[in-house]
Amino acid sequence: MKIAKNTVVTVNYKLTDAQDNLIEDGSQPMVYLHGGYENTLPKIEEELDGKDVGYSSIIQIEPDDAFGDYDAALVKVEERNRLPEPLEVGMQFEGMPDGDEDAEPMIFTVTDIADDKVVLDGNHPLAGIALRFSLSVVDVRAASDEEIAHGHVHGAHGHHHDDDDEAGEEGDHVAIHPIH
Repeated sequence: MKIAKNTVVTVNYKLTDAQDNLIEDGSQPMVYLHGGYENTLPKIEEELDGKDVGYSSIIQIEPDDAFGDYDAALVKVEERNRLPEPLEVGMQFEGMPDGDEDAEPMIFTVTDIADDKVVLDGNHPLAGIALRFSLSVVDVRAASDEEIAHGHVHGAHGHHHDDDDEAGEEGDHVAIHPIH
């Protein structure tokens, strides 16, 4: 079966930067619903469209087509007492961008902790980096009607979760919710 819209694709992958520094070794294969459901990067779907099990390639994706350029405006300094303890660099919180209540919540990563201040970075950890994916297709199957209706894979390697709707706080601070 060829990869096409509404097929479930299992891909072994390795992710490095453009200098071949390992970012993710893909110890678990990526399983996604193909066909513009935003389950993986569009450039990966473009590369794999129409291919069969056994196809492999290495593609490089520039920041514009991956996680965007690094945006210094997404770095915030917050009072430490607004965040839960214990607090460590690398922890992630969900928050709202400044003063925009209709915006999508963003993920902020703690990048620095001073005595009473915390630096939160709303950039994706891979923002500004050209990514190199080594891809190898190991399985292609037809998606179930339920998977197509939900727009993502269910079952062994698919992730099904309910979205929590939490209202953001007013004001121009990041409304912060820990990520579990």
